[in-house]
Amino acid sequence: MKRSNVLRLFVLGWMTLVWVLLWGNFSVANVVGGAVIAVVVSVVLPLPRVPVEGRVHLGSAAYLAVVIFVESIRSTIAVAWLAIRPSPPPVTGVLRCRLTIKSDMVLTLWTDIMNNIPGTMVLEIDQARRIMYVHVLDVSTDKAVADFYRSARRIERLLIHTFERDVDWQPSAWKSSWEGTS
Repeated sequence: MKRSNVLRLFVLGWMTLVWVLLWGNFSVANVVGGAVIAVVVSVVLPLPRVPVEGRVHLGSAAYLAVVIFVESIRSTIAVAWLAIRPSPPPVTGVLRCRLTIKSDMVLTLWTDIMNNIPGTMVLEIDQARRIMYVHVLDVSTDKAVADFYRSARRIERLLIHTFERDVDWQPSAWKSSWEGTS
């Protein structure tokens, strides 16, 4: 069986499981109904192909998950302190961050991670030049700005180490063919 067919079956099984969990009752009718809904959704609303240009390194991915968790907790505590401290609101600002990420998929992951860390929000993406404009809740000191850049660079390095190692990197052939048509 081809890898793409196994992936399709996994997605159909996952959607069926979600359907059953949403109903909160495991029955034959819910499983069959979920499978039918999963097939209909897959046929009517197919997802576009995503170019896979590297390999996923599981050890690096696990470490990345830990770092994201720690950064989220650290940022949550910092935002909570900014909210309850007895002083004026912090100085906010938009910072520019140039990235060296090659893949659009990994660039999207970086954006999603940054948007989910409290106190930061990606406002604009210059995809061609790989420049991100990020609203940061606290830019009142040089240390706060340096902390943002340290965190952003660390996540970028870990994403590259997890998904874009040079030894595994091969630009997708079909990606470059459809990029030329737009």
